[in-house]
Amino acid sequence: MKKRLVVLTGAGISAESGLKTFRDSDGLWEGYDVTEVATPRAWRKNAKLVLDFYNMRRRDVLKAEPNAGHLGLAELEKDFDVHIITQNIDDLHERAGSTRVMHLHGEIFKMRSEKDESLIYDIREDIHPGHRATDGAQLRPQIVWFEEAVPMIEKAVPLVRSADIFVIVGTSLVVYPAAGLVDLVRPGVPMFIVDKKIPYMTSSGGFDTSSVGNLVAIEQPASVGVKELAQRLAALRG
Repeated sequence: MKKRLVVLTGAGISAESGLKTFRDSDGLWEGYDVTEVATPRAWRKNAKLVLDFYNMRRRDVLKAEPNAGHLGLAELEKDFDVHIITQNIDDLHERAGSTRVMHLHGEIFKMRSEKDESLIYDIREDIHPGHRATDGAQLRPQIVWFEEAVPMIEKAVPLVRSADIFVIVGTSLVVYPAAGLVDLVRPGVPMFIVDKKIPYMTSSGGFDTSSVGNLVAIEQPASVGVKELAQRLAALRG
């Protein structure tokens, strides 16, 4: 049987495909304050601004292409039972060929009723004020905003605990509850982290790489680092 490889990915892997993250520029996301476009308060204050912002994000993702990092993770399915848990809302993992992808923070190509979270629809075009779900409520992006609960975390927890190998790619490990998944990896499980700048946090929060004895750090952007990761993982194949 193939070993189960669980990969937690973040904005860093998609940044190389041209998709920027708000953490690149001191809390601004493409020039917007995230509190004005990515919170329930922002939605209540100015739904049109929020819709316009995510319409732009959707167009950006449509133009983007998977990079070598995405493609490299998909290739690992040949030798491992790969499960990707991503904080990203784009579909670049899927387009690269990964077949088991869990989106913690929602998906840019889905929309839902603002009242009923179970009414979810596919969307490739723009969402505008007045676009309604079948319950008559305004449609909003199917995105988990800051200050909202993360329902998918409950499914991610047992997946992380089942990992034979755990990998982190392109995430700062400061956004919770996603960052807390690292603490659930079983003792002794090999861990790898790929990032152009390996995250380090003190006891005040986050992930202290110096405290994990079985962790291999690959300080490279994902497009380069995933290739090195694959070489290192070759020795761990079942």
